[in-house]
Amino acid sequence: MSATRFNAITEVESYWDAIRAGRLVPRRSDIDPRGIERALEFAFILERVAPGIARLRIAGSHLSDMMGMEVRGMPLSAFITPAGRETMSTVLEQVFDSPARATIDLHSDSAIGKPAIDARLVLLPMKSDLGDISRALGCFATYGDIGRAPRRFDITSHSATPLLGDFMPNAQAPLTQDRNPDTSGERRRTERPFPTIPQQIAAATGNVTRLRPGPRPYLSVVDTSDD
Repeated sequence: MSATRFNAITEVESYWDAIRAGRLVPRRSDIDPRGIERALEFAFILERVAPGIARLRIAGSHLSDMMGMEVRGMPLSAFITPAGRETMSTVLEQVFDSPARATIDLHSDSAIGKPAIDARLVLLPMKSDLGDISRALGCFATYGDIGRAPRRFDITSHSATPLLGDFMPNAQAPLTQDRNPDTSGERRRTERPFPTIPQQIAAATGNVTRLRPGPRPYLSVVDTSDD
């Protein structure tokens, strides 16, 4: 699938990288719609509400056109055929837990009044105002006529790239280092434990308190009237 078909995707990804400004992820409050003005109809903001489930808090008109109704408050999985929803759930968990940026390629078969269309979806994690990574900036662009709504898509390919690697350039270094070679020809090995994932995230974000282990909440109650 040619990336040139999806200029809105490129614009949203570039904007997210810019407001990220060297941090692990940007904050939801950093978003200014004027920064993605040409891609607004394809853009959306997700809120994680349970493991593997995220709903649309804000969505551009293109998403409503694909469903033939207002989509705010709907789960993102509503755009996916039942066969692909488990995969979508897995990708969402990677986006919020790793955290990771994800790209999903989609296809909707032709039917009466519904021409075949290709689509690409990107998910870019963000922090909420509370500081947890439970929001995502997304873009859902299609190539071809929508036809009769609603349209649902099969997942044809997907990838998720953990963001932590951006802050750990030596992430592939060995777990131990050779130091002080012995004159007998044997080398002593000094153990240097590799930082755990929470330690790496703490080093990247400077936020240790949110990395203490504990049960993950299964549901967040939010007020959507102000967003």
